[in-house]
Amino acid sequence: MTVIFSKTCEYSLQIVLYLSIKPEMRYTATEVSEELKMPKENVAKILQMLTDSGIIGSKKGRGGGFFLARKPSEIRLIDVVEAIDGFKLFQSCVLGFPGCSDTDPCPVHNKWGKLRDEAFKMLSMENLEALKSVTAGKLKMKIDEGDKVD
Repeated sequence: MTVIFSKTCEYSLQIVLYLSIKPEMRYTATEVSEELKMPKENVAKILQMLTDSGIIGSKKGRGGGFFLARKPSEIRLIDVVEAIDGFKLFQSCVLGFPGCSDTDPCPVHNKWGKLRDEAFKMLSMENLEALKSVTAGKLKMKIDEGDKVD
């Protein structure tokens, strides 16, 4: 169940984390779809969105595929969230009340504001490099020795 992000954003985060495990590799949409058990149509659409945003790159033809456009250490989780869902989540009322503000708060404004700010801070601080080992373990993939994170 999605609590904060759209399903597309959740898939996008998983995809870039997957690509970060072996950033020198190129993957097809089918490979990503099968490995992450996501619908291929969704993956293809997301890969195009992430390519348009500059987070991942693509190469056509033999030996082509999708790959991270920058080093994993240079891509923060918030970059992916911004590319897919934007910052609306961090700027609007969680309950959808129009005009919700510090001076005219909704019933959960103050509590949500603290959680929202902490979530934004965490997403801004975490980069793909820092999460590569945990992601590889979750997906049961081996990280190349040269890419190992301490």
